Amino acid sequence: MEIKRCGSQPSGNGPAEWFTGTVRVDPLFQVNDPARASAASVTFEPGARTAWHTHPLGQRLIVTAGCGLVQRWGGPIEEIKPGDVVLIAPHEKHWHGAAPYTAMAHIAVQEQLEGTVVAWMEKVSNEQYSAGSAAQ
Repeated sequence: MEIKRCGSQPSGNGPAEWFTGTVRVDPLFQVNDPARASAASVTFEPGARTAWHTHPLGQRLIVTAGCGLVQRWGGPIEEIKPGDVVLIAPHEKHWHGAAPYTAMAHIAVQEQLEGTVVAWMEKVSNEQYSAGSAAQ
């Protein structure tokens, strides 16, 4: 058994290549063979979001605070709130982040396949993001 004590792993800023706006990433656990799963608590300030991306074995998002948005490629932008669990299929192109005027936090859980947990793509444009925020 191992206990990762609160504060024992440093927080980091979400890299500008992968995120728009202010994002904080707090690691929870990393991949340790033979397990494949890793997780982080991610906090998005209002309007902040990921770039489009995929995960080779899918992803689970557990919303813990605030109000957020999520969209799969070609689908509608969906609102997500605390207690919601978003199940993202393997290789499903998607993005997620905070609503325009409300921060959002979630726990992201994903598995590694052949050394990869995520494939980052282009950023979500302001126009793409605004298409969903008009309904907010």
